[in-house]
Amino acid sequence: MIELEEVPELIDPVMVCAFEGWNDAGDAASAALAHLDETWGGKVFAALDAEDYYDFQVNRPTVWLDGGVRRITWPTTRLSVIRVTEPTTRDVVLVRGIEPSMRWRSFCNELLGFAHELGVELVVILGALLGDTPHSRPVPVSGVTSDPELARRLDLEESRYEGPTGIVGVLQEACTHAGVPAVTLWAAVPHYVAQPPNPKATLALINKLEDLLDLRIPPGDLGEDARAWQLGVDQLAAEDSEVAEYVQQLEEAQDTAELPEASGDAIAREFERYLRRRENVGPAGEKPVAGHATAERPADPEPPSARDSQDGAEEE
Repeated sequence: MIELEEVPELIDPVMVCAFEGWNDAGDAASAALAHLDETWGGKVFAALDAEDYYDFQVNRPTVWLDGGVRRITWPTTRLSVIRVTEPTTRDVVLVRGIEPSMRWRSFCNELLGFAHELGVELVVILGALLGDTPHSRPVPVSGVTSDPELARRLDLEESRYEGPTGIVGVLQEACTHAGVPAVTLWAAVPHYVAQPPNPKATLALINKLEDLLDLRIPPGDLGEDARAWQLGVDQLAAEDSEVAEYVQQLEEAQDTAELPEASGDAIAREFERYLRRRENVGPAGEKPVAGHATAERPADPEPPSARDSQDGAEEE
């Protein structure tokens, strides 16, 4: 069951979800949601009952001291809400947790029931997969949906994936069957640097979400962290000639595949994104905060295997 504290009154709400585990290569998706939560000060107002969905031998609880009193934090999925005011006022419900160990259909039904109660008009799920993509190029992020009308309206791909899936794919289909518009954003993480964190992939997901929802999301330190991450991988690749040669092959393949994208429309879209990013920076270089919390928060693992990757612009 969902344990509720106080359900807030929401304005034009959208739900954004991310889950640690198989659909979270490099922790890119869960880190993106953490960035939203921390940037806008989201406050937890609900949590799923951990007993219903988690195997505690797989995802173990943690013990901590609170003023000398021992307490336990259980692995679960929590919901928080933030109110964004730029460019227009709307509420964003953040669903942040761990891929459940069991009862996935019940898990999705509870989230969808809650979305219905809050009047959520769109569900956006963030995921990350391992792929044959070079770390030195922009991170590919694909937006997919199972709703043909939504695909046309938002210029998304209609999902054609067949194969093993995770909670991201299951939740996407549950939304479709329940008549709730849903989109999944997938970031492709280079399989040869799969270990977390991957701030470059996290930033790419944030930027794509910003475009999809027409929000202004302060990037914080993500841009600097992404540049440092790429520089570090560059240095590691330079020390191994085989890795350097492989990266070069990936670069050439991706550059060739993307040549048709060098169109006037594509360039115009990139320029529009650039202008929106500039609006997030004040005259002294400071980053404005675009939203604030509306509701209270307690405290709160392995990417998919490498070649579940390209199958994978997935899954959803």
